[in-house]
Amino acid sequence: MHLTVHQSICIHMLKVNSVSNASILQIGSAGAIRSNAELYNTGGFTQPAEEAESISVQQTLVPLSPQ
Repeated sequence: MHLTVHQSICIHMLKVNSVSNASILQIGSAGAIRSNAELYNTGGFTQPAEEAESISVQQTLVPLSPQ
């Protein structure tokens, strides 16, 4: 089976509020999706951040229904 897709896309404005790890933004058709990871130091930091403190949660924050 041979499939040919012709596509024309015109985007006047695209607003993306956030992109997190393992996010995919796809416009149109793709024969394959290749991963791309880019890391930017936009804050101009020169050393690693401090280690986070662990906290323990005594109760469930969101009540769950019984199963």
